[in-house]
Amino acid sequence: MIKIKKSLVPVILVFAVIVFGGTAVLSQSQYPANLLEQKGNFSLGAARALGQPFRGVATTDGIIEGLYPIKSTGVSTLPIRQAAETFLESLSTADLSRTHYAIGDPEWRDWSNVDVGIFPRRGMSLEDMDDNQKEAAWDLLGAALSAEGLTQTQDIMKTEQTLFEINGEPIRYGTEKYYFTLMGIPSAEQPWGFQLDGHHLVINYFVLGDQVVMTPAFWGGEPVYADSGMYAGNHILQEEQNTGLVLMQSLSPAQQIVATLNPNKVGNNQVAAANQDNLTLEYEGIKGSELDSQQKLNLLNVIRSFVGALREPHAEVTMDEIGQHINDTYFAWVGGAEDDSVFYYRIHSPVILIEFDHQGPVGTLHKNEPGVPTRDHIHTIIRTPNGNDYGKDLLAQHLAQAH
Repeated sequence: MIKIKKSLVPVILVFAVIVFGGTAVLSQSQYPANLLEQKGNFSLGAARALGQPFRGVATTDGIIEGLYPIKSTGVSTLPIRQAAETFLESLSTADLSRTHYAIGDPEWRDWSNVDVGIFPRRGMSLEDMDDNQKEAAWDLLGAALSAEGLTQTQDIMKTEQTLFEINGEPIRYGTEKYYFTLMGIPSAEQPWGFQLDGHHLVINYFVLGDQVVMTPAFWGGEPVYADSGMYAGNHILQEEQNTGLVLMQSLSPAQQIVATLNPNKVGNNQVAAANQDNLTLEYEGIKGSELDSQQKLNLLNVIRSFVGALREPHAEVTMDEIGQHINDTYFAWVGGAEDDSVFYYRIHSPVILIEFDHQGPVGTLHKNEPGVPTRDHIHTIIRTPNGNDYGKDLLAQHLAQAH
Protein backbone atom coordinates (compact mmCIF):
# COMPACT_ATOMS: atom_id res chain seq x y z
CA MET A 1 0.00 0.00 0.00
CA ILE A 2 1.31 3.41 -0.94
CA LYS A 3 0.62 6.16 1.59
CA ILE A 4 1.42 9.77 2.27
CA LYS A 5 1.44 11.06 5.81
CA LYS A 6 -1.85 12.62 6.79
CA SER A 7 -2.13 16.40 6.67
CA LEU A 8 -1.79 18.28 9.91
CA VAL A 9 -5.28 19.73 9.68
CA PRO A 10 -6.34 21.60 12.81
CA VAL A 11 -9.68 20.73 14.32
CA ILE A 12 -10.11 24.14 15.92
CA LEU A 13 -10.11 27.59 14.40
CA VAL A 14 -6.71 29.12 13.90
CA PHE A 15 -6.90 32.87 14.17
CA ALA A 16 -3.59 33.62 12.47
CA VAL A 17 -3.84 36.45 9.96
CA ILE A 18 -2.40 35.71 6.52
CA VAL A 19 -2.42 37.53 3.23
CA PHE A 20 -4.35 36.12 0.28
CA GLY A 21 -4.71 38.08 -2.94
CA GLY A 22 -3.59 41.22 -1.15
CA THR A 23 -6.39 40.94 1.46
CA ALA A 24 -5.97 39.94 5.07
CA VAL A 25 -8.16 36.94 5.90
CA LEU A 26 -8.49 34.57 8.82
CA SER A 27 -6.93 31.15 8.48
CA GLN A 28 -9.90 29.21 9.76
CA SER A 29 -12.43 26.57 8.81
CA GLN A 30 -14.83 29.13 7.38
CA TYR A 31 -15.01 30.86 4.03
CA PRO A 32 -13.94 34.51 3.86
CA ALA A 33 -15.97 36.59 1.41
CA ASN A 34 -13.20 37.03 -1.16
CA LEU A 35 -12.57 33.28 -1.34
CA LEU A 36 -16.28 32.61 -1.85
CA GLU A 37 -16.29 35.13 -4.68
CA GLN A 38 -13.37 33.37 -6.35
CA LYS A 39 -15.17 30.05 -5.93
CA GLY A 40 -18.17 31.47 -7.76
CA ASN A 41 -16.03 32.86 -10.57
CA PHE A 42 -14.32 29.52 -11.17
CA SER A 43 -17.65 27.68 -11.16
CA LEU A 44 -19.00 30.15 -13.71
CA GLY A 45 -15.95 29.68 -15.95
CA ALA A 46 -16.32 25.91 -15.84
CA ALA A 47 -20.05 26.12 -16.62
CA ARG A 48 -19.37 28.28 -19.67
CA ALA A 49 -16.76 25.86 -20.96
CA LEU A 50 -18.97 22.83 -20.43
CA GLY A 51 -21.75 24.59 -22.33
CA GLN A 52 -19.65 24.33 -25.49
CA PRO A 53 -19.68 21.01 -27.38
CA PHE A 54 -16.26 19.38 -27.31
CA ARG A 55 -14.11 19.97 -30.36
CA GLY A 56 -10.53 19.67 -29.16
CA VAL A 57 -7.44 21.85 -29.48
CA ALA A 58 -6.86 22.88 -33.10
CA THR A 59 -5.29 25.53 -35.28
CA THR A 60 -7.43 27.89 -37.37
CA ASP A 61 -7.32 25.27 -40.13
CA GLY A 62 -9.58 23.12 -37.95
CA ILE A 63 -9.46 19.52 -36.78
CA ILE A 64 -7.22 17.11 -38.69
CA GLU A 65 -9.12 13.86 -39.17
CA GLY A 66 -7.75 10.32 -39.10
CA LEU A 67 -4.89 10.79 -36.65
CA TYR A 68 -6.11 8.29 -34.04
CA PRO A 69 -7.31 4.99 -35.52
CA ILE A 70 -8.67 2.26 -33.28
CA LYS A 71 -5.97 -0.41 -33.27
CA SER A 72 -4.22 -2.97 -31.16
CA THR A 73 -1.08 -1.78 -29.39
CA GLY A 74 -0.16 -5.26 -28.20
CA VAL A 75 0.15 -3.94 -24.64
CA SER A 76 -2.38 -5.36 -22.20
CA THR A 77 -4.49 -3.07 -20.03
CA LEU A 78 -5.62 -5.95 -17.78
CA PRO A 79 -3.74 -4.74 -14.65
CA ILE A 80 -5.39 -1.32 -14.90
CA ARG A 81 -8.83 -2.83 -15.39
CA GLN A 82 -8.45 -5.21 -12.45
CA ALA A 83 -7.29 -2.37 -10.20
CA ALA A 84 -10.28 -0.26 -11.26
CA GLU A 85 -12.67 -3.11 -10.53
CA THR A 86 -11.16 -3.56 -7.07
CA PHE A 87 -11.52 0.16 -6.40
CA LEU A 88 -15.19 0.12 -7.40
CA GLU A 89 -15.82 -2.93 -5.20
CA SER A 90 -14.44 -1.01 -2.21
CA LEU A 91 -17.09 1.71 -2.50
CA SER A 92 -20.43 1.80 -0.76
CA THR A 93 -23.65 2.58 -2.61
CA ALA A 94 -23.46 6.19 -1.46
CA ASP A 95 -19.81 6.41 -2.54
CA LEU A 96 -20.65 4.99 -5.96
CA SER A 97 -23.39 7.55 -6.54
CA ARG A 98 -20.89 10.41 -6.37
CA THR A 99 -17.96 8.59 -7.95
CA HIS A 100 -19.18 6.51 -10.92
CA TYR A 101 -20.32 8.16 -14.19
CA ALA A 102 -21.20 7.18 -17.75
CA ILE A 103 -18.39 7.09 -20.30
CA GLY A 104 -19.69 10.20 -22.06
CA ASP A 105 -20.49 12.20 -18.94
CA PRO A 106 -19.49 15.89 -18.83
CA GLU A 107 -17.63 15.06 -15.61
CA TRP A 108 -14.59 14.33 -17.80
CA ARG A 109 -14.27 18.02 -18.65
CA ASP A 110 -15.19 19.44 -15.24
CA TRP A 111 -11.73 19.79 -13.70
CA SER A 112 -9.37 22.54 -12.63
CA ASN A 113 -5.82 22.94 -11.41
CA VAL A 114 -6.78 25.32 -8.57
CA ASP A 115 -7.26 24.21 -4.98
CA VAL A 116 -10.43 22.60 -3.71
CA GLY A 117 -11.31 25.72 -1.72
CA ILE A 118 -12.07 27.62 -4.92
CA PHE A 119 -13.11 24.77 -7.21
CA PRO A 120 -15.44 22.10 -5.81
CA ARG A 121 -14.92 18.55 -7.06
CA ARG A 122 -17.20 15.59 -7.57
CA GLY A 123 -16.15 12.06 -6.75
CA MET A 124 -14.51 10.77 -3.61
CA SER A 125 -11.38 12.28 -2.12
CA LEU A 126 -8.56 10.39 -0.47
CA GLU A 127 -9.45 12.43 2.61
CA ASP A 128 -12.90 10.79 2.67
CA MET A 129 -11.73 7.22 2.06
CA ASP A 130 -11.12 4.52 4.61
CA ASP A 131 -7.84 2.59 4.57
CA ASN A 132 -9.14 -0.13 2.25
CA GLN A 133 -10.45 2.40 -0.26
CA LYS A 134 -7.21 4.37 -0.16
CA GLU A 135 -5.21 1.23 -0.83
CA ALA A 136 -7.43 0.43 -3.81
CA ALA A 137 -7.14 4.00 -5.13
CA TRP A 138 -3.36 3.97 -4.88
CA ASP A 139 -3.22 0.54 -6.51
CA LEU A 140 -5.19 1.95 -9.44
CA LEU A 141 -2.69 4.77 -9.83
CA GLY A 142 0.15 2.30 -9.44
CA ALA A 143 -1.21 0.20 -12.31
CA ALA A 144 -1.96 3.19 -14.56
CA LEU A 145 1.22 5.20 -14.05
CA SER A 146 4.93 4.50 -14.28
CA ALA A 147 7.02 4.48 -11.11
CA GLU A 148 8.18 7.95 -12.13
CA GLY A 149 4.62 9.15 -12.60
CA LEU A 150 3.49 7.69 -9.28
CA THR A 151 6.35 9.35 -7.41
CA GLN A 152 5.60 12.69 -9.05
CA THR A 153 1.93 12.34 -8.09
CA GLN A 154 2.90 11.77 -4.45
CA ASP A 155 5.41 14.60 -4.45
CA ILE A 156 2.89 17.08 -5.86
CA MET A 157 0.44 16.07 -3.13
CA LYS A 158 3.17 16.75 -0.57
CA THR A 159 3.42 20.36 -1.76
CA GLU A 160 -0.10 20.80 -0.37
CA GLN A 161 1.18 20.05 3.12
CA THR A 162 3.89 22.67 2.68
CA LEU A 163 1.32 25.22 1.47
CA PHE A 164 -0.79 24.45 4.53
CA GLU A 165 2.20 24.95 6.83
CA ILE A 166 2.89 28.31 5.17
CA ASN A 167 -0.66 29.63 4.85
CA GLY A 168 -2.98 27.63 7.09
CA GLU A 169 -6.40 27.51 5.38
CA PRO A 170 -7.50 23.87 5.84
CA ILE A 171 -10.40 24.52 3.47
CA ARG A 172 -7.87 24.86 0.65
CA TYR A 173 -4.78 22.80 1.36
CA GLY A 174 -4.12 19.19 2.32
CA THR A 175 -2.29 16.18 0.91
CA GLU A 176 -5.50 14.13 0.57
CA LYS A 177 -7.78 16.69 -1.11
CA TYR A 178 -7.64 14.78 -4.40
CA TYR A 179 -10.79 13.33 -5.93
CA PHE A 180 -11.38 10.14 -7.92
CA THR A 181 -14.16 9.60 -10.43
CA LEU A 182 -14.59 6.63 -12.74
CA MET A 183 -16.32 6.78 -16.13
CA GLY A 184 -17.85 3.73 -17.79
CA ILE A 185 -17.51 0.13 -16.65
CA PRO A 186 -14.00 -1.38 -16.69
CA SER A 187 -13.95 -3.73 -19.66
CA ALA A 188 -11.63 -5.51 -22.06
CA GLU A 189 -13.59 -4.24 -25.06
CA GLN A 190 -15.78 -1.30 -24.04
CA PRO A 191 -14.42 2.22 -23.35
CA TRP A 192 -13.92 3.34 -19.76
CA GLY A 193 -11.59 5.50 -17.74
CA PHE A 194 -10.97 7.48 -14.57
CA GLN A 195 -10.04 10.95 -13.41
CA LEU A 196 -7.92 12.22 -10.54
CA ASP A 197 -8.63 15.90 -9.85
CA GLY A 198 -7.07 18.27 -7.32
CA HIS A 199 -4.77 21.23 -6.79
CA HIS A 200 -1.92 21.22 -9.32
CA LEU A 201 -2.68 17.61 -10.27
CA VAL A 202 -5.23 16.40 -12.81
CA ILE A 203 -5.07 13.06 -14.63
CA ASN A 204 -7.66 12.05 -17.22
CA TYR A 205 -7.16 8.39 -18.15
CA PHE A 206 -9.14 6.81 -21.01
CA VAL A 207 -8.96 3.11 -21.95
CA LEU A 208 -10.31 1.37 -25.04
CA GLY A 209 -9.15 -2.22 -25.50
CA ASP A 210 -5.38 -1.98 -25.19
CA GLN A 211 -5.22 1.70 -26.16
CA VAL A 212 -4.68 4.37 -23.50
CA VAL A 213 -4.98 8.16 -23.64
CA MET A 214 -3.77 10.10 -20.58
CA THR A 215 -4.70 13.67 -21.45
CA PRO A 216 -5.44 16.33 -20.46
CA ALA A 217 -2.93 15.90 -17.64
CA PHE A 218 -1.91 18.81 -15.45
CA TRP A 219 1.21 18.58 -13.32
CA GLY A 220 2.32 21.53 -11.20
CA GLY A 221 3.06 22.74 -7.74
CA GLU A 222 4.22 25.40 -5.33
CA PRO A 223 6.65 25.53 -3.68
CA VAL A 224 8.68 23.56 -6.20
CA TYR A 225 11.29 23.03 -3.49
CA ALA A 226 10.22 22.69 0.16
CA ASP A 227 12.91 24.24 2.34
CA SER A 228 11.18 23.44 5.65
CA GLY A 229 8.37 21.52 7.28
CA MET A 230 7.17 17.92 7.21
CA TYR A 231 8.38 17.35 3.64
CA ALA A 232 11.52 19.49 3.68
CA GLY A 233 13.60 18.66 0.60
CA ASN A 234 10.60 17.66 -1.50
CA HIS A 235 11.02 18.88 -5.08
CA ILE A 236 9.02 18.50 -8.25
CA LEU A 237 9.16 18.91 -12.05
CA GLN A 238 12.92 19.33 -12.30
CA GLU A 239 13.34 16.94 -15.24
CA GLU A 240 10.67 18.79 -17.23
CA GLN A 241 12.35 22.09 -16.42
CA ASN A 242 15.89 20.98 -17.12
CA THR A 243 15.29 19.04 -20.35
CA GLY A 244 13.45 22.06 -21.77
CA LEU A 245 16.36 24.33 -20.96
CA VAL A 246 18.87 21.85 -22.43
CA LEU A 247 16.92 21.86 -25.69
CA MET A 248 16.80 25.65 -25.83
CA GLN A 249 20.52 25.96 -25.04
CA SER A 250 21.34 23.41 -27.78
CA LEU A 251 19.88 25.71 -30.43
CA SER A 252 22.17 28.03 -32.35
CA PRO A 253 21.70 31.80 -31.80
CA ALA A 254 19.80 32.01 -35.09
CA GLN A 255 17.57 29.08 -34.12
CA GLN A 256 16.91 30.61 -30.70
CA ILE A 257 15.65 33.76 -32.36
CA VAL A 258 13.18 31.71 -34.38
CA ALA A 259 12.04 29.76 -31.31
CA THR A 260 11.68 32.79 -29.04
CA LEU A 261 8.24 34.40 -28.91
CA ASN A 262 9.36 36.95 -26.31
CA PRO A 263 12.76 37.24 -24.60
CA ASN A 264 11.11 38.78 -21.53
CA LYS A 265 9.15 36.60 -19.12
CA VAL A 266 6.97 39.04 -17.22
CA GLY A 267 3.82 37.07 -16.40
CA ASN A 268 2.02 33.75 -16.69
CA ASN A 269 2.03 32.35 -20.24
CA GLN A 270 0.13 29.06 -20.06
CA VAL A 271 -2.92 29.03 -22.37
CA ALA A 272 -4.12 25.40 -22.55
CA ALA A 273 -5.11 24.55 -18.97
CA ALA A 274 -8.63 24.15 -17.53
CA ASN A 275 -11.66 25.21 -19.63
CA GLN A 276 -9.55 25.23 -22.81
CA ASP A 277 -10.69 21.99 -24.43
CA ASN A 278 -11.59 23.89 -27.62
CA LEU A 279 -8.56 26.17 -27.71
CA THR A 280 -7.57 27.54 -31.11
CA LEU A 281 -3.78 27.73 -31.12
CA GLU A 282 -1.44 28.30 -34.04
CA TYR A 283 1.95 26.65 -34.41
CA GLU A 284 4.74 28.98 -33.28
CA GLY A 285 8.48 28.78 -32.81
CA ILE A 286 10.99 26.59 -34.59
CA LYS A 287 9.83 23.56 -36.56
CA GLY A 288 11.25 20.09 -35.97
CA SER A 289 12.38 19.83 -39.57
CA GLU A 290 14.78 22.74 -38.86
CA LEU A 291 16.55 20.84 -36.07
CA ASP A 292 19.58 18.60 -36.43
CA SER A 293 19.55 15.00 -35.21
CA GLN A 294 20.86 15.80 -31.71
CA GLN A 295 18.39 18.63 -31.30
CA LYS A 296 15.55 16.34 -32.36
CA LEU A 297 16.74 13.87 -29.74
CA ASN A 298 16.72 16.67 -27.16
CA LEU A 299 13.16 17.53 -28.22
CA LEU A 300 12.07 13.91 -27.78
CA ASN A 301 13.73 13.87 -24.35
CA VAL A 302 11.61 16.83 -23.30
CA ILE A 303 8.45 15.10 -24.53
CA ARG A 304 9.48 11.87 -22.82
CA SER A 305 9.81 13.70 -19.49
CA PHE A 306 6.05 14.26 -19.65
CA VAL A 307 4.84 11.12 -21.42
CA GLY A 308 6.99 9.04 -19.08
CA ALA A 309 4.43 9.51 -16.31
CA LEU A 310 2.28 6.97 -18.18
CA ARG A 311 2.94 3.28 -17.49
CA GLU A 312 6.05 2.26 -19.40
CA PRO A 313 4.61 0.02 -22.17
CA HIS A 314 1.98 2.56 -23.18
CA ALA A 315 4.43 5.44 -22.80
CA GLU A 316 6.58 3.85 -25.50
CA VAL A 317 3.55 3.39 -27.76
CA THR A 318 2.68 7.06 -27.30
CA MET A 319 6.26 8.17 -27.96
CA ASP A 320 6.30 6.18 -31.20
CA GLU A 321 3.13 7.94 -32.34
CA ILE A 322 4.59 11.34 -31.44
CA GLY A 323 7.89 10.53 -33.16
CA GLN A 324 6.09 10.00 -36.46
CA HIS A 325 5.30 13.74 -36.44
CA ILE A 326 8.67 14.99 -35.19
CA ASN A 327 9.34 17.10 -38.30
CA ASP A 328 6.00 18.86 -37.81
CA THR A 329 6.58 19.48 -34.11
CA TYR A 330 7.14 23.10 -33.08
CA PHE A 331 9.14 24.38 -30.11
CA ALA A 332 8.44 27.88 -28.77
CA TRP A 333 10.05 29.79 -25.90
CA VAL A 334 9.43 32.83 -23.69
CA GLY A 335 12.13 34.25 -21.42
CA GLY A 336 15.87 33.91 -21.09
CA ALA A 337 17.96 30.79 -21.60
CA GLU A 338 20.54 31.17 -18.82
CA ASP A 339 20.99 28.39 -16.28
CA ASP A 340 18.91 30.29 -13.70
CA SER A 341 16.35 31.88 -16.05
CA VAL A 342 12.60 31.73 -15.58
CA PHE A 343 10.84 30.71 -18.77
CA TYR A 344 7.90 29.23 -20.60
CA TYR A 345 8.05 26.71 -23.41
CA ARG A 346 5.54 25.01 -25.68
CA ILE A 347 5.78 21.87 -27.79
CA HIS A 348 3.02 21.58 -30.36
CA SER A 349 2.38 19.05 -33.13
CA PRO A 350 -0.74 17.48 -34.66
CA VAL A 351 -0.70 14.84 -31.89
CA ILE A 352 0.86 16.51 -28.81
CA LEU A 353 0.65 19.83 -26.99
CA ILE A 354 2.87 20.47 -23.97
CA GLU A 355 3.27 23.65 -21.96
CA PHE A 356 5.75 24.39 -19.18
CA ASP A 357 5.44 27.68 -17.30
CA HIS A 358 7.25 29.34 -14.42
CA GLN A 359 4.42 31.30 -12.80
CA GLY A 360 4.04 34.15 -10.34
CA PRO A 361 3.76 33.15 -6.66
CA VAL A 362 0.38 32.51 -5.03
CA GLY A 363 1.03 30.50 -1.88
CA THR A 364 4.67 31.50 -1.30
CA LEU A 365 4.38 35.28 -1.04
CA HIS A 366 6.44 35.15 2.14
CA LYS A 367 9.55 34.57 0.05
CA ASN A 368 8.67 35.37 -3.59
CA GLU A 369 7.84 38.78 -5.05
CA PRO A 370 4.16 39.16 -6.02
CA GLY A 371 3.50 39.16 -9.76
CA VAL A 372 7.02 38.09 -10.70
CA PRO A 373 7.45 34.63 -12.31
CA THR A 374 9.52 32.30 -10.17
CA ARG A 375 11.04 28.85 -10.41
CA ASP A 376 9.20 28.10 -7.19
CA HIS A 377 5.79 27.83 -8.92
CA ILE A 378 5.40 25.63 -12.01
CA HIS A 379 2.39 24.78 -14.17
CA THR A 380 2.50 22.19 -16.94
CA ILE A 381 -0.14 20.67 -19.21
CA ILE A 382 -0.10 17.91 -21.77
CA ARG A 383 -2.92 17.53 -24.30
CA THR A 384 -3.78 15.48 -27.37
CA PRO A 385 -4.82 17.99 -30.07
CA ASN A 386 -7.23 17.41 -32.93
CA GLY A 387 -9.98 15.90 -30.85
CA ASN A 388 -8.49 13.08 -28.77
CA ASP A 389 -8.27 14.60 -25.30
CA TYR A 390 -10.20 12.30 -22.95
CA GLY A 391 -9.97 9.73 -25.78
CA LYS A 392 -12.89 11.55 -27.44
CA ASP A 393 -11.88 10.67 -31.00
CA LEU A 394 -11.46 6.99 -30.14
CA LEU A 395 -14.76 7.02 -28.28
CA ALA A 396 -16.59 8.56 -31.24
CA GLN A 397 -15.19 5.92 -33.59
CA HIS A 398 -16.15 3.14 -31.19
CA LEU A 399 -19.70 4.41 -30.83
CA ALA A 400 -20.04 4.78 -34.60
CA GLN A 401 -18.95 1.16 -35.09
CA ALA A 402 -21.17 -0.10 -32.26
CA HIS A 403 -24.29 1.66 -33.53
